[in-house]
Amino acid sequence: MQPDNFTTTFFGIGIINGKTPENLGVLWRTAQNMGASYIFTIGKRYANQASDTHNAVKSMPYFHYKTFADFFKNLPKGVRIVGIEKTETAQNLEDFQHPKRCVYLLGAEDHGLTKEAIEKSHFLVQFPSEFSLNVAVAGSIVLYDRSRNKPMQ
Repeated sequence: MQPDNFTTTFFGIGIINGKTPENLGVLWRTAQNMGASYIFTIGKRYANQASDTHNAVKSMPYFHYKTFADFFKNLPKGVRIVGIEKTETAQNLEDFQHPKRCVYLLGAEDHGLTKEAIEKSHFLVQFPSEFSLNVAVAGSIVLYDRSRNKPMQ
């Protein structure tokens, strides 16, 4: 008998090449409040954040990957990557059906997602904003959208 892990709903959220530790701390707090199963970083490592006043890093699983290839190789089976990036091919968040099992991947404000991350993402999602948003704010908006009672894939 196989475990029933394919019907389980879970998600993680993380940042590739994060620019500042403060952004990560704010995102970790939001992730914990919005029910994330785990958090992660790719590239630069910032585990302890002054802005993580809830100490989410000690309250939920935290993973660090040195490279995107390492992250991709270690994705749980059946998990979809949802890249958050303003591109011509990205779906609008308002119309997006969140996968039941996924990771949300954000890039640093100054560079966004890497080309490799964009190519390997199963979905690209964006939302209207005139200017680039702080990565913690962008991640929080996506997590809030997930928490609404929208149908999931």
